[in-house]
Amino acid sequence: MTKSEPRLLTLRYWIGSTWMKLWGWKFEGNFPAQGKFVLIVAPHTSGWDFPHMIAVMFWLRTQVSWLGKHTLFQPPFGRLLRGLGGVPVDRRSSHGLVEQIAELFSQQDNLIIGMAPESTRVRTDSWKSGFYHIACRAQVPILPCYIDYPQKQVGLGPALCPSGNVVQDMGTLRTFYQNFRGANPDQESVIVLKEEQSG
Repeated sequence: MTKSEPRLLTLRYWIGSTWMKLWGWKFEGNFPAQGKFVLIVAPHTSGWDFPHMIAVMFWLRTQVSWLGKHTLFQPPFGRLLRGLGGVPVDRRSSHGLVEQIAELFSQQDNLIIGMAPESTRVRTDSWKSGFYHIACRAQVPILPCYIDYPQKQVGLGPALCPSGNVVQDMGTLRTFYQNFRGANPDQESVIVLKEEQSG
């Protein structure tokens, strides 16, 4: 750890703590101190979801990485986005996104990749299945995280080790998320994967 890193951690904690106090948000659950996880965040219905989640991560002193299109990481904002946990991915690569992230997991002892399965803030008839395939391919648990606006609370559920039975695993996630509401409940997507619908 460099001399500047403790100061940066303290600054990030102060920013996160101040944000949460000003907005009245709280956190429930126990974040793993280390390990490899695919962290899924839902419901995702507002542009405010991202800053609220960043504040919580700062407050917890936890590094959560998130995926972004590689072109976003060019100057002048590339360094800032990486500092916020951004990981550039190239969707043009011959290696698909699932393979890229699975390889990233294999190279790290501790890594948490955060994803919003809804992928968009408007209502859709299914979740994107990338998070599930990444967890299966990398052989890491899925850690469900909710952001509940009525309670002003972010929290974690029990980690789910994907069994390969997508209907069973998604049933577990639907049960977990059923009582949490986003900023715009009418924009919440249906918690189902197309793989279930086609199966």
